[in-house]
Amino acid sequence: MSQPIVFAAPADAELTASPIYPAWITEGTPQAHSKRVAQSADGTAAVFVWSCTAGRFTWHYAGDELAHILSGEVFVTDHHGNERRFGPGDMAFFPAGSRSHWHVPQHVKKLAMCRHGMPRAFGFVLRVWNRAVRYAGRFSAGGGAPHVGLGPAQALRGIIDKPAGAP
Repeated sequence: MSQPIVFAAPADAELTASPIYPAWITEGTPQAHSKRVAQSADGTAAVFVWSCTAGRFTWHYAGDELAHILSGEVFVTDHHGNERRFGPGDMAFFPAGSRSHWHVPQHVKKLAMCRHGMPRAFGFVLRVWNRAVRYAGRFSAGGGAPHVGLGPAQALRGIIDKPAGAP
C-alpha cells in the first residue's frame, strides 16, 4: 500500500522549541524551533521546518541535509573557512559527517530534508527488496504491490538506530 501524499505550508507551521546543543553555541543565545512535517515510510528521511534567532553556533550533521531558506538569512562558514550568505530561495547540501559554523544575524527559517544513511550493504539489500516488491506488484490482482510485511529497512531500523556498543 502506498503512503499518502503530504502537503504542508511551512510558513504557517507551528514550531516547538528545539534547543541547539549548548556546547555548539559560540555566541549569543540562539533559540531554535522546529516541526517535522513529513517522514519516509522506512524512517530514514524526514522533512522539517526549522527556525532560529540571532546567534552563532557550529552545526554537526549526523545525516545528509538539504536546506532551503524560506526567510531571513544566515552566513555559513565551511570547514575550509569559506563563508557564504544564504537568503530566501537559496539552498545548500550538507553531507553526513560534515560541520559548519552558522551566524544568524537576526532570524532564519528553513525547510530541511534530512536523510540518515545506512551501511552500503544494507542500502543494496533495501534496493533489491524494493525492486522485488515492485516486480511482484505487477502480478498482484489489483496491480499494486502486495502487502509483504516488514521490509528490511524497518527490520534493520532497530539495529541502525542503536548507539555503537548498545546491546
